[in-house]
Amino acid sequence: MPGHIKLVKGAVDPDPSEFLLPSIEMKRADQAKVYDTKKSVWIPDPKDGGYREGLLESGDLEDPASKCLVVVGHEKFTHKAAEVGKVNPPKFEKCEDMVNLTFLNDASVFWNLKTRYQAKLIHTYSGLFVVVVNPYKRYPLYTHRVCKIYLGKRRNECPPHLWAIAEGAYRNMLMNTKNNAMLITGESGAGKTENTKKVITYLAMVATGSGKKVEKKVSLEDQIVATNPILESYGNAKTARNDNSSRFGKFIRIHFTQSGKLAGCDIVSYLLEKSRITEQQSVERSYHIFYQLLQPYGDGICPGGLRAKCFVSNDIYDYIYVSQGKTSVSSIDDNEELEYTEDAFNVLGFEEWEKFDCYVLTAGVMTCGGIQYIQKGRDEQAELSECGPDTFVGKAAGAFGVDAAAMVKAFCKPRIKVGTEWVTKGQNIEQATGATGGIARAIFDRVFKWLIEKCNDTLIDASLKKANFCAVLDIAGFEIFEYNGFEQISINFVNEKLQQFFNHHMFVVEQEEYVKEGIDWVMVDFGMDLAAAIIMFEKPMGIWAILEEESLFPKATDKSFEEKLKASLGKLPVFLKPASKTDKNAHFGVSHYAGVVNYNVTSWLEKNKDPVNETVVELFKSTSKSQLLVHLWRDHPGQPTTAPKDDGKKKKKGGGGKTVSSVYLVSLGELMTTLYSCEPHFVRCLVPNNHKKPGDVEPPLIMHQLTCNGVLEGIRICMRGFPNRMPYPDFKMRYACLGQAEIASSSDNKVAAYALMDKIEFDRERYRLGHTLVFFRAGALAGLEEARDGLVIKWIRFIQGEIFKRVRTRVYEKKRDQRELIKVAQRNFRKFLGMRDWGWFIIIQKTRGLIGLPNPEEELRLLEEKANATFGKYQEALDVTKSLEGQMGNLKDDIAAMTKQLSEEQGNISVYTDRQAK
Repeated sequence: MPGHIKLVKGAVDPDPSEFLLPSIEMKRADQAKVYDTKKSVWIPDPKDGGYREGLLESGDLEDPASKCLVVVGHEKFTHKAAEVGKVNPPKFEKCEDMVNLTFLNDASVFWNLKTRYQAKLIHTYSGLFVVVVNPYKRYPLYTHRVCKIYLGKRRNECPPHLWAIAEGAYRNMLMNTKNNAMLITGESGAGKTENTKKVITYLAMVATGSGKKVEKKVSLEDQIVATNPILESYGNAKTARNDNSSRFGKFIRIHFTQSGKLAGCDIVSYLLEKSRITEQQSVERSYHIFYQLLQPYGDGICPGGLRAKCFVSNDIYDYIYVSQGKTSVSSIDDNEELEYTEDAFNVLGFEEWEKFDCYVLTAGVMTCGGIQYIQKGRDEQAELSECGPDTFVGKAAGAFGVDAAAMVKAFCKPRIKVGTEWVTKGQNIEQATGATGGIARAIFDRVFKWLIEKCNDTLIDASLKKANFCAVLDIAGFEIFEYNGFEQISINFVNEKLQQFFNHHMFVVEQEEYVKEGIDWVMVDFGMDLAAAIIMFEKPMGIWAILEEESLFPKATDKSFEEKLKASLGKLPVFLKPASKTDKNAHFGVSHYAGVVNYNVTSWLEKNKDPVNETVVELFKSTSKSQLLVHLWRDHPGQPTTAPKDDGKKKKKGGGGKTVSSVYLVSLGELMTTLYSCEPHFVRCLVPNNHKKPGDVEPPLIMHQLTCNGVLEGIRICMRGFPNRMPYPDFKMRYACLGQAEIASSSDNKVAAYALMDKIEFDRERYRLGHTLVFFRAGALAGLEEARDGLVIKWIRFIQGEIFKRVRTRVYEKKRDQRELIKVAQRNFRKFLGMRDWGWFIIIQKTRGLIGLPNPEEELRLLEEKANATFGKYQEALDVTKSLEGQMGNLKDDIAAMTKQLSEEQGNISVYTDRQAK
């Protein structure tokens, strides 16, 4: 899993410091970087689509039309001023929060992300966002040791991390008793699902107490883990970028009690990619469950084996729905995954019939792909030559628990209501084949939604009272592909709404900050920036309304839909003419926050209607032997033989909810209502390169994602206000050198700051003074830094001069002393030459060596006296020892005589002594 080290049981968690903070060596190297405050600039690099640093020789960066000459190495390049961006001072290298960069241009944002990523720092803040770059390698960033670092800490007290955001959400929920939501978006392969799992893991770790509650926490984690194999089998597939990509959005709510203890979890799904069920591109694959059903592990699941129960063979190429692209993935063992899926069904308490009905219906979906209709004579009527139990239609009917002949008749000659009468309508091959695919997609979609409902039942602890929740929204980011169709406009509209939500929230946060600090600022609701595009989608005759209207109109075509769009919306500034280089048949363009996207409306009406053959549905509801299939279609009206008036009214009332767009808009509305009632937190996941190589960066890919996921939009909004902020103590400490007297002139922070700024003639429009913070416009800090650097450089030169003076003074004094000694040596040598033939000088020279020498005889005498004195003490000690030994002998003789005398007078005392000893 990305960004997680593989743990060994019993091993100590490794130190995560190098993955959270730049090392001292890195900081020193960054500070030593060559930098010119006025000339260092970024220019585009056409070779890799990134940027390179150069020196500005001529041109005015403030004038967008100006031509700028930039020197890079030995080469010179000419660019428009709009393409050239200033480089941030070395102080901002590997900046933790990109909003603090003094020059907020695209190149600086990219460079900051790139250098941090290549230094193994995958988390970076960008205002309210935390940007997480997929490392494609295991780092020790999600261990218990890291959890302790962020537990109970504010965001600004620790290095950037996903868990800092999760901790902020959890604490905010406890303190303000308000629901919190984390919005995680990104492209396929960026790590959205993995980061979602990490957030859930962290919340489960911090929200558990001791004793019984620890067991409850483990139980919930086990349940969540058990839901993963099922949801991933039915909702994940291989894409061009990711072998295990989630093809649906999910909103996971983790519920807590009033005291902050875990109380359960539930999942809401959005926008399952149904088209993948029946068709895939050559490098992609359908949902994993289809390939698992054919694996040998299923032979031991039930009597006769799973394949026999599901009416499927062991050859995936028998099933055209799921064999149009890749049929195996090197990184996924389908046999092993089937084992995990089976275990998960058992852990979650599925009934045997529920589990096997789920398998059999899934197999029936892919078997539908083998049903091939033929034309009946000259008529366009579709039919099947045979429908025995060994044919595809027989196996599909067996899986669905219905009669094969009846199902074929329902597909080829469905009933429709004309007035009050039911009549049959003939279907050609294309219509019958499309209806078969529609039923297959609908069954799989309903099975998936039913699985989520069943999982939710196990993740809720009914014994605990739920107070608030922390939610995680894992949904695909903005998409701009070579071909953009119905799926792309759906997901892009979701992201447009989410970006508006972010912009509005940012406006609220900024407004609160400025009001709290007493800043004089004209309020602008950033959320209104995107209103034009959203209104075009949502207004009464907008894109969704026209799509809905055309979908309900029987004779509508893609062409009529296109013409109505252009007639109703063609004059709007956000509705553009197609200008796609990759799709020459695109029909219109939309100006989104992330850029212009050209859409192709082909098959939109069919995809939106996603029609199901109601005759087949009625057949399922009334005759199917599969309990699950009947349950899945319980809310569909079908074609009842008797239709009471009440039923007719209900059908009319709910008719609008049948189209994909209407259901999608209702669920989106509910999601946005939930989000607006929550305190939001934002996570953006990035794919650094397309070949999954750690540390490698593809600049165009990164910039495309920064545009699509709103990071650059957030920075653009920041630049309209005062993005750089600094507390007064930090401001005074860093910039007091510009005016010591002015800073000391008043105890009032504002007065002192104004005095300092006025002294250096810093325009008041470029900054504001709050109660506790100094606010700067984008780029203003660079002016202060430049003034400070000028002074610092001057003082450093003074210090360097003083140090150089002291070093060279020592050298000078040494040379001076050497010169004086040379003079002394020369003077003495000249005297020697003048006196070397003088007799007395010769005698003196010969006897000089004897002057002061010691007398050997006297020395010898002294040594001899010292030796005699020492030996005399030794001899005296020997004499004393000898006399004492003599006295000891006499005493022994006396003792022996007295013992003899006693033994004679009183008996032998030795006998008594021996007896006592024994």
